[in-house]
Amino acid sequence: MVIVMFLHLGNNEVIPVKDIVAIMDLEKTTTTNTAREFLKFCAENDMIKTIGNEMPKSFIVTVRDGKQTVFLSPISTSTLTKRISRIAQKSGGRSTDVLKEF
Repeated sequence: MVIVMFLHLGNNEVIPVKDIVAIMDLEKTTTTNTAREFLKFCAENDMIKTIGNEMPKSFIVTVRDGKQTVFLSPISTSTLTKRISRIAQKSGGRSTDVLKEF
């Protein structure tokens, strides 16, 4: 039996936890040229999906079937991290095991 855990990113958007590469705070990381260039590259190559109409607080980098997608979420990184911790606890795993993957 395979258990797939999903993370709610806002506005009815959910993604498999196993596809997540990084969860980043938008305000803190975009102070660096590297992060801005990364997001610009992703936007130019249609890899960004904006969730909802609210101002994004975080971006989530995912890879599924070799395709990278960056989700701009109105939910903060701390809330997303708490959700992952709850998912891990409900599945019988320890939250630290899931969070180490990030």
